[in-house]
This record gives sequence, C-alpha cells and structure tokens, in this order.
Amino acid sequence: MRTLTTLIGNSQKLDGGAMFGNAPRALWERWMTPDAEHRIDLGCRALLVQDGDRNILVETGIGAFFSPELKQRFGVQEAHHVLLESLAEAGLTDADIDVVLLTHLHFDHAGGLLAPWEADQPARLLFPKARFVTGRRQWQRACTPHPRDRASYIPELLDLLEASGRLELVEDGGDSESLGAGWRFHWSDGHTPGQLLPEVDMPGGPVLFSGDLIPGAPWVHLPITMGYDRFPEGLIEEKEALLADLLARNGRLVFTHDPAIALGRVVRDAKGRYGLADSLAEVRGLKA
Repeated sequence: MRTLTTLIGNSQKLDGGAMFGNAPRALWERWMTPDAEHRIDLGCRALLVQDGDRNILVETGIGAFFSPELKQRFGVQEAHHVLLESLAEAGLTDADIDVVLLTHLHFDHAGGLLAPWEADQPARLLFPKARFVTGRRQWQRACTPHPRDRASYIPELLDLLEASGRLELVEDGGDSESLGAGWRFHWSDGHTPGQLLPEVDMPGGPVLFSGDLIPGAPWVHLPITMGYDRFPEGLIEEKEALLADLLARNGRLVFTHDPAIALGRVVRDAKGRYGLADSLAEVRGLKA
C-alpha cells in the first residue's frame, strides 16, 4: 500500500518580480498579491510517500538553519523548524524517514535537512537513518557553483551529506537503488543543471513533484518563468514537454512553493493553454 501526504515546511516572502521573471507586475499580481515591500507569500512543501513500511520524503524545504539575520534577508517567516512539526502531526520524526529525495540542492529545498540554528554551534544533519538521493550533475553543480547561484547552496550541508556515507547520486536516465521500483524520474536543466523530478505511480494517473520547473500554479502557464532560472527559454521547452506528457496520462502535479495549492491535475483549454483542475490545498493519505 502506497500513500501520499503533503507536509508544510517553513514559509518565505520573496520579491514578486524575481519570482515571475519578465512577466509584468500587472499580470502576476492577479495571481499573488504583493505586500508593501513587493514580496509574495511562498510555501516550502514536502511530499511524504509511505510505501509499505518505508517512509520516503521528497524535499525538506528551507528549514530553520539560517541565523536570525539571514532569516530576515531571505524572508523566512518562522523561527522554528516547521517541517518537523508537520512530520509529528503525521506520527513521525526525522529519525523515521528512510529516504530523502532532493530535486536539487538550493537552500530552500534542502535546508530542512539541517537542525535549527543555534548560536556558536556548527551545522548538524537531521534524518539520521535516511539515504539521501539527488542527481549527480546537480551535486557537481553544488560543489562547483557558478557565481550566479553560488549563494543558493549550503557548503556545510554538502560536507555533512558526503561525510554521512548515505548519499546516492543518480545518473541522468538512471534509477535509484534506494527508492527501488515504482518511481520514474524526469530531468530538467532550465532552472539548475540536473534537477531531478520524481514521479510516483498512482491510480487515476501519475503524481509528479515538479520542484522549481513548475514551482506553483501560476507557473503552469508556459511563458511564465522565474528570474532565478538559469535558462528560461530551455525551461519553457522542458515544461511544455512535461505538461504534454502528463496531460496524455491524466497526470497531477505537486507544488513545492505554492502557498495555497498543493496538487492539481493538468488540463488544457480549447486555445491550447495549460491549466489545472481538481486542485487541492493539501493531500492527506492519498492511496495507491
């Protein structure tokens, strides 16, 4: 028996213009209302896949590893580690997780692997029994980042993951030994090289965790990209191919950064524009 549950992590407020790239504010503020500092609300949602007696976590959000000064700079709203609370509500702790899959290693997706910040204390890795799975090319990017995205990675986290002896790097087109059967990977380079997007087989159509290829419902629209994306034109082509594939298979998307929508089914209107149907604010125990 396989079940899916979405888990809320720490939330952020980030500049709306940066999150919507070259889309004009008159367009994007219809979807997300900015505050007085032009920031929009963003979530950091994880997906818990309970597969038989195994607990698999897709992403960990930003967590609470930042110092108070950096929390303020990056708009992190809570001082405590919200994902740990969400796990507790599901009857689990970080020690109960068998596998953590990371679409990529930017701090707002992988920072939740670390314990909350404490003054004068070194970074500490949570999830003591878990295997950590990510793409090999993304790992290489994180270890030797470009100046454009150097600040998006956490050097201390990379050292801790490597030292854990529990890191699995997946080759493009390959499978994960830690995850086993029943998973399919899609690969994306538009946001960051080697982003790994996991798809889970479910009745009624596959469920795909869309990472930063499609971070929320507004980004389902093909032309909409983020200012943080490395190759926006390539990202749009990747997104179009993925949405067409999911549409043909009645697929659904789980969004990591959308504050209001956790999951939606891919649809296309008479003019060929992609959108969502059957949207849910949260997923609780969706069964295979």
